Amino acid sequence: MCKGTKKNSYFHIQDVFFCIFAAMTGEEIITQTVEILRSGGTILYPTDTIWGIGCDARNPEAVERIYAIKERDRSKSMLVLADSLQLSDGVEESRPTTYILPMSVWRPLLGDGVAANLPAADGSLGIRVPRHAFCQEVIRRLGAPLVSTSANFSGRPSPQSYGEIEGGLKKRVDFCVPPLPEFASSETRGSRIVRVNANGSVEVIRP
Repeated sequence: MCKGTKKNSYFHIQDVFFCIFAAMTGEEIITQTVEILRSGGTILYPTDTIWGIGCDARNPEAVERIYAIKERDRSKSMLVLADSLQLSDGVEESRPTTYILPMSVWRPLLGDGVAANLPAADGSLGIRVPRHAFCQEVIRRLGAPLVSTSANFSGRPSPQSYGEIEGGLKKRVDFCVPPLPEFASSETRGSRIVRVNANGSVEVIRP
């Protein structure tokens, strides 16, 4: 018999979610994911690169919970996934690319709703536009950027698949998105990281 435990008025799903959600369609899973994000919950989900942990980027309490879940130093900022980003930096996006932008650049793009505890100490913020149908649809329905950080405890290897994620981490989030084939990505590396400076210069931090 499948079992789930109640947490914050919705089901906290561990590995047994496979049988609980076996009959759910991709559409139903997306709907459930967005409902949990709107309720201030945290999710473990597939991205256009590796598996990640996320929340509504507008919710400072949810952002704080992710730091606690990962046991991550608050000085290490997390990136967000957004629905669009218009930059003329001359960088060829041959693979998923995260741009670290100064506040003077990202604030006009994302507005004032981003949680204050999300940007780095210098005000910069990492942003990526995912080429991934699941992420794109969740962001569209949520109407806000989605926090994205690797699904691992701080200092541990980043998981390339759901099966590589530590069980203890799965138990800390509010919802694990099932690893359906339609949500899979062919990319198994973290994104390329490019810093765009206030003066317009570009620096590739991770190729």
